[in-house]
Amino acid sequence: MIIDSIKKLQNLFNQSAEKVDESGGVKQVFEKPIDRRSSLKAMAGGFVASAALSGAGCSDAKWQEYFKGNYKVMTDEERKATIARLSANYEERTGHKVNISDKKPNENTLFGYAFNVSKCQGYGDCISACVEENNQDRDTEMQYIRIHEMNKKNGINFEMADDTFTHQVPQEGNFYLGTQCFHCDNPPCVKVCPVEATWQETDGIVVIDYDWCVGCRYCLAACPYDGRRFNWKQPTVPEPEVNKEQHYLGNRLRKKGVMEKCTFCVQRSREGKNPACVEACPTGARTFGNILDPESEIRYILENKKVFRLKEDLGTEPKFWYYMD
Repeated sequence: MIIDSIKKLQNLFNQSAEKVDESGGVKQVFEKPIDRRSSLKAMAGGFVASAALSGAGCSDAKWQEYFKGNYKVMTDEERKATIARLSANYEERTGHKVNISDKKPNENTLFGYAFNVSKCQGYGDCISACVEENNQDRDTEMQYIRIHEMNKKNGINFEMADDTFTHQVPQEGNFYLGTQCFHCDNPPCVKVCPVEATWQETDGIVVIDYDWCVGCRYCLAACPYDGRRFNWKQPTVPEPEVNKEQHYLGNRLRKKGVMEKCTFCVQRSREGKNPACVEACPTGARTFGNILDPESEIRYILENKKVFRLKEDLGTEPKFWYYMD
């Protein structure tokens, strides 16, 4: 069964690799591509963002200019200019330099993640590392990762789980299970986005372009794994704590009114490093790697362990597996 699943993912990878349009953007495997600019104009009369712009007397040209941050249709020159502008703005505002990468997916790569339920002790080092690495808002204590404490008698039961425990861990009779964005190969969040601000890259990472997101939160409602977060206020990160090694589609500083989530630490993973949560886990409960590499640890786990995925019946094909020793 595992071998069949890997082959299926391989086929999906090959399909998505073939569906790169002339502008360099990746079309979705599971639905027809949408003209974002046209779709956004079509709903301009009723959308909050459009109302604000039309109220300001924006012409069509200004509308296009406002949304030219659309990463997927940018030329290389436009993308570099946008990143240069973001970097310059940050330096002018703070007096410090920031390095924003636009590194594209590596060839023959499809990232996957495995979580060993037997090893997780609920320490939460993964959460702290994720917050610091990805410049998450400190005031609202935004967290991409959830650690669920569950009683062994109840099994995996999220309704009876404690997600806000503060007592010493591990607790006898309990086990711990982590969730975050599962980077589905059939992501429902992508399908519902009216402006295509979120999409799946060829390496399997589901990303968000914060410049394009209009904050409708449809993706939040569509995600069956509680993987999305919304910025209700301007995120704040103390200057000394800002991670200045960033990616345009990852941990660069966000703004109020947009969605964000785990990106498998795209700023790290595309440089051959593990996500921060994997590196920080003191018990080795987390494994990350290239599913297409037959010599990778993630591939070994998929082929030799009894793995399972949450809500398998939904057909979302999450690239996030659980297993026990």
